[in-house]
Amino acid sequence: MRDSRPLLWHLPVSHYSEKVRWALDHKRIPHRRRAAIVPGTHMVAAVWLTRDPGYFTFPVLEIDGETIADSSAIIATLEERFPEPALYPADPDDLRRALELEDFFDEELGPYTRQLAFHELGNDPERFEAIVARTVPEPFNRNAAGAAAFARTFTRLRFGARSEAAAEVSRSKILAALDRLEDELGSAEYLVGDSLSVADVTAAALFYPLVLPDEGPLPPEEEAPQGLERFRAPLKERRGFKWVEETFRRHRRRARRSAATAVHA
Repeated sequence: MRDSRPLLWHLPVSHYSEKVRWALDHKRIPHRRRAAIVPGTHMVAAVWLTRDPGYFTFPVLEIDGETIADSSAIIATLEERFPEPALYPADPDDLRRALELEDFFDEELGPYTRQLAFHELGNDPERFEAIVARTVPEPFNRNAAGAAAFARTFTRLRFGARSEAAAEVSRSKILAALDRLEDELGSAEYLVGDSLSVADVTAAALFYPLVLPDEGPLPPEEEAPQGLERFRAPLKERRGFKWVEETFRRHRRRARRSAATAVHA
């Protein structure tokens, strides 16, 4: 019999994929996941799934005969079809603010945490290889060195991962986003209202490559590459950095536990 559960096409270490996985788990939606293991193959799959030659990344969600691309569009679809527990605030002004913050972090943070993480990994081949070995399944991890070399080439071409000029832009953008996060939070627990919203999930998920919380996609024992560690070390005591850690600790662990019996990965 055909499996009617939603199917998420994702990248295991991607922060945009993590944003959608978090939403699915938070809502306890039974679903399936299919991962792209080899970097670059997801681009072909995304074009094929969406029939859109301009969209060549994951996540992509197949649900009720529809194919939804882009993390924000996927969460909007989930809110419409699975409204509880909500990630969209009920108050119209709060909803407007939450969606504005989602868009800000999507555009002004996500691309830059990704670029900087891959840039610094490219400067630390041993750590890059270790991450590849720990995050890809058999039989791909038997040749972790070859897979890591391919991944370094792919990320250099796709994200400008070996450009120090691009990395410096990324550092500035990340710091500006951290300032914005702290300004929006003030002394509050959540960015909008008094409960977890799409703004919190987006900000926390897209900051994960910098903060590396234990509940994030990377193995907890994985250390940051040296260049990234030098950048993040003075940020660890900042309110925004600690908020990301605490948001993952309080909400991501609980979401995964509640969804454990509902998700077939």
